[in-house]
Amino acid sequence: MLAPSPGVIARDSPGVGYGSSEWRIPHVGVVILNWKRPNDTRACLHSLRALTYPHYQVVVVDNGDSSGDPASLRREFTWVHFIENGRNLGFAGGSNVGIQHLLDAGVDYVFLLNDDTEVAPDLLDILVEAAETNADIAILGPKICYFSQPGLVWSAGGRVSHIGEPSHLGVDLPDNREEHDLRDVDYVSGCGILVRSSLIKRVGVLDERFFAYFEETEWCARARRAGFRVVYVPRARMWHKIEMTVRGTSPLYLYLMTRNRLLFLQLRGAGPITIGRCIVDLLRTAGSWALQPRHQRMRPYAPVLLVGIRDFLLGRFGRPSAYL
Repeated sequence: MLAPSPGVIARDSPGVGYGSSEWRIPHVGVVILNWKRPNDTRACLHSLRALTYPHYQVVVVDNGDSSGDPASLRREFTWVHFIENGRNLGFAGGSNVGIQHLLDAGVDYVFLLNDDTEVAPDLLDILVEAAETNADIAILGPKICYFSQPGLVWSAGGRVSHIGEPSHLGVDLPDNREEHDLRDVDYVSGCGILVRSSLIKRVGVLDERFFAYFEETEWCARARRAGFRVVYVPRARMWHKIEMTVRGTSPLYLYLMTRNRLLFLQLRGAGPITIGRCIVDLLRTAGSWALQPRHQRMRPYAPVLLVGIRDFLLGRFGRPSAYL
């Protein structure tokens, strides 16, 4: 674990950092979007209050949702800095507001965290320690387990196929606590992602054309193209309040994953043949949902994929006009 060097005072409250002339503990800024889940945000903040890392601050960005109860959260968590956007900027735009605030504050790392998560007390100690071992490591992600099934893995980093299909690694496998080695991956989930500030200054913030979904995957691809590593850190742990039976069946999710998958390929420099293969793959999926009895549950969602393809071809990005 990272430990204070001689002369460094252990923190007595979150958000307060101390350093010495010989060695400075990296300063981490945490960004949480608060949107429609004030109780989840509250539980997440309580878990952050228990972090053992000695130098961090927390920013909660209220993403324009009146039910988010930002006033109540402000009163309860006086050690947290709150920013109110006034409108829904999506995960990318809302996160960028918090990221820019923290970059202006001079943090060394930015940690994006979903509001429906809770973290282990040593999470930042382990992630920052891993990052500090190698300057080539620019983006890191922890092991993410289900909150309702804390011994099962939801994501252990991810891979992206040649036609842009993402897949989490380790899904529904038992949490192996003997696993310690860092592993290079294509991406780590934006549910919990630690990024060097120096990388952000070099390659930019999240691309707001995505609005939500795939933005962190493209961020990781940008880092890798710039010559940096994206790594999964199995010793670091957090828990996500998503049910095992939930596999993304909302129209908004399916639309954004379709449109943004194609945008991701385009930004990655994929040629028309690769993008065409991706479109064919998506059309096959839509056809299967529409025609095969075994996919009857997904039949109503087949047209959503077609709308996502259409909007990509028409260059309609950012906040979607439908499904919100």
